[in-house]
Amino acid sequence: MRALIATGTKGKCTDDKDRQQMGFRLHSTRKYEPVRFNPLPLAPYLSLMRWMFHIGRYVRLLARSFRRPEKLNVFRGLVMTELESIGLQSVGIVALLSVFMGAVICLQTAHQIGGWIPVYTIGFTVRQTMILEFSPTLIPVILAGKVGSNIASQIGTMRVTEQIDALEIMGVNSANYLILPKIIAGVFIVPFLVVFSMALGVGAGAWIGVATGLSPLADFEYGMQVDFRVFDVIYALIKTLVFGFVLTSVSAYHGYFAEGGALEVGKSSTKAVVWSVVIIMISNLALTQMLLN
Repeated sequence: MRALIATGTKGKCTDDKDRQQMGFRLHSTRKYEPVRFNPLPLAPYLSLMRWMFHIGRYVRLLARSFRRPEKLNVFRGLVMTELESIGLQSVGIVALLSVFMGAVICLQTAHQIGGWIPVYTIGFTVRQTMILEFSPTLIPVILAGKVGSNIASQIGTMRVTEQIDALEIMGVNSANYLILPKIIAGVFIVPFLVVFSMALGVGAGAWIGVATGLSPLADFEYGMQVDFRVFDVIYALIKTLVFGFVLTSVSAYHGYFAEGGALEVGKSSTKAVVWSVVIIMISNLALTQMLLN
């Protein structure tokens, strides 16, 4: 080793003892801990990106759905089938809820006025509650649970059993074939269900008021006519059109992109109902602010 240093010959030291003689200090190998990544600051951005992804995919699905059907006769038959599924099969639950809600509103209003408010206020309150909020908002929410879960599970089952893939292989626009008839049927039939709910609710309120003696029929009719505005009915129908579109399209979206098996189909149905209700509530607030203020 000394000879190598003296002669200036380049050599490679492999012995630790030789390195110590040459003046090198041996350093112990440092153990560097891996840098820990904290994902919490990025959580809002990741959630925003996820929402934007779903919104974009939802818009693209609607763009595929709103195309001219290839066979109008087949499409017309699908629309009639959906009208029966969404509308006629929902008449019972709509009638039950409307009758009891109108009667309960009448009883609660009669209890609250306490004899120092005119009796015709009962009819006025029942009319305004049924027209402005209960029928146009809560009825679509109930339909989102009944009809929306049915739509999501039906389309989701077709997705996981590869029936939608078979339609695409045959050259059929599956989104147009499966989703557009449901949207058209929902937008068309839900307003009729809401008007039906309004009539039943007001009628049930008048009946319970007369039957219990809390409100004579003449006073109830006068309250129904006080400060009546046709725009209130138009406002309710506009909301109903939007809600009918929301509950059918959102439910179809979650069913169309279901993945996995039967368990995932159930989860997609739950998501369809939850998100339909959430979007209906947000739309209700936005439409009320735009149309009534």
